[in-house]
Amino acid sequence: MADDPRRLVLVASNRGPVSFGFAEGGALTARRGGGGMVSGLTSGLAEVAAQDDVVWLCAALSDADRAAARRGERAAGGPGEALVRMLEIPKETFGAAYNGIANSVLWFVHHMLFDTPNQPRFGAGFRRDWDCYVAYNKAFAEALAEEYAPAARVLVQDYHLALAPRLLRNSRPGARIAHFEHTPWAPPDYFRMLPDDIATAILDGMLGADHAGFLAGRWAAAFLDCCETVLGARVSRDGGGAGEVSYRGRATRVAVHPLGVDGRALRARGAEADVESHVAALAEIANGRQLIVRIDRTELSKNIVRGMDAYRELLISQPQWRGRVVHLAFAYPSRSGLAQYRDYTARVHEMALEVNSEFGTADWEPLMLEVKDDYPRSLAACRVADVLLVNPIRDGMNLVAEEGPILSEHGCALVLSREAGAAALFGDDALIVNPYDVTATAGALHAALSMPAAERRRRAASIAAAADGCAPQHWLAEQLDALG
Repeated sequence: MADDPRRLVLVASNRGPVSFGFAEGGALTARRGGGGMVSGLTSGLAEVAAQDDVVWLCAALSDADRAAARRGERAAGGPGEALVRMLEIPKETFGAAYNGIANSVLWFVHHMLFDTPNQPRFGAGFRRDWDCYVAYNKAFAEALAEEYAPAARVLVQDYHLALAPRLLRNSRPGARIAHFEHTPWAPPDYFRMLPDDIATAILDGMLGADHAGFLAGRWAAAFLDCCETVLGARVSRDGGGAGEVSYRGRATRVAVHPLGVDGRALRARGAEADVESHVAALAEIANGRQLIVRIDRTELSKNIVRGMDAYRELLISQPQWRGRVVHLAFAYPSRSGLAQYRDYTARVHEMALEVNSEFGTADWEPLMLEVKDDYPRSLAACRVADVLLVNPIRDGMNLVAEEGPILSEHGCALVLSREAGAAALFGDDALIVNPYDVTATAGALHAALSMPAAERRRRAASIAAAADGCAPQHWLAEQLDALG
C-alpha cells in the first residue's frame, strides 16, 4: 500500500462490508454485510476503490470473523471493492464498549431517548465500560496508524469511534482525517447529561479530525453549540449548520453531507426475480386494498408503537377505511442483547395483536407484522406501497424515506417525522408530522390515503430526485475532497 501513498484511503467502522463464516473443513468464507451505514459507504466507495487503494478496518463480530483476524485474512477486493481487515478485540472489551457505552449511552444521548427519572446512572460500572470504550478506540487508532502512509486520507465512522481521530492524530500528526456522524446530535443541555470529563473526551476526540461531517444542518449546528458550550472552543458559523471549531491549536471544519440513494442501482435490485415474487404475494395480500407500509429495525428511536397507535386512531376516526386498507409493518429485530429493546419489541407485538383483535374481520387482517429480516420482501413492499410511514423520534437521515419513493411503481405518499434528517431534503413533498402526535399522524395517514394518484406520483418523483442528488458517490466524494 505504501508504494503509492497518494492513492490510499483508510476507512474505520464498527461493522464492516463483509462477515466471515465457516465452510466444511473449517475454511473461511466471506459474505457481504448489511446495515444502512455500511450500505452507504460501500456504494460510495465503489468509484473510489476502482482507482485508489482502499483498506476498510472493522471489528470482528463473530467467531469466524475473529478466526479471520487471527489468521490475518483479508477479504479480497477487486476493482470497486475495499480490502477488509478485521480487528480481534477481546469479547469483554468489545461487549462493554459496544453495548455498555456506544448503544446504551451515546446512542441514547444522541437520540435524546433516556427515561430521565431512571436513566442514565453514571457509577462505577459505567466507568469500567468507559475504559473498554477507550481501549476499543485505541485498537482502531493503532490499526489505522499501522496501515497509514503519507498523504493517505482517513474516514472514521460514527459514534462508536468518537475518540479515534484524536488518538490517531497523536501518533500521526500529519494525517488527513474525517469523522462522520451517522446519528443525530444532541443540543448542549442534553449532551451535558454525560459526566463532564466524558463529554469533553467525546468532543475532543472528534476534533482530532480535520473535517467533521453530519447528515443534516441541525445536527451539525448542535455539535458546534456543544463545542462552544462544553469545551469553550472558538466557533464560527457559516449558516445551514456548517462552520469551524478552533481548539487546542487546530481547526476542524464542520460540514453537512446528506446521504441519498443510488436510484439506478436500487431500481435494478428491485426488479430482480426474488423481489418480483414478493411483489405478487403482497399484491395478493392487498387484494385491491391500499397499503400503508413501514420498514424499520425494532429500535427505540423508530417509534413503531406510536405509528401503530396512529393507524388504530385512523380506523377509529375515519371508519370508511376499515376493510379498505392494510398496514404492512416490517419490524426487524435489533439489539436483542439489551433489555430495553427486548421490552420494546414485545410491546410492538402486543400492539399489533390489539389492533387486529379490535378491528379484524373474517376476511380482513388490518395490520400484518413481519419480523423476519427479508431484504427482497422489503424492496417489494416499497414497490407496492400506497403510503410509506416513517415516523422516528429522531433519526440521523433515514434511507427508507428515500428508497420508498424511488422504488414505488405508482407513486407513494410519504408520511415523515420532522425529526428525521431526511425531512430537510424533501420540503412540502412529504407529509411532515410531529412523531409524538398520534392524532396528527392519523390525520396525515388519512390525507395520504385520500391523495389523488397524480399528486402522489408528483411528490414521489420529487423526493426521488432529491435523494438521487446526494447519492452515496457524491456524499463520499465531498468528504474526500474536503481532505484535499
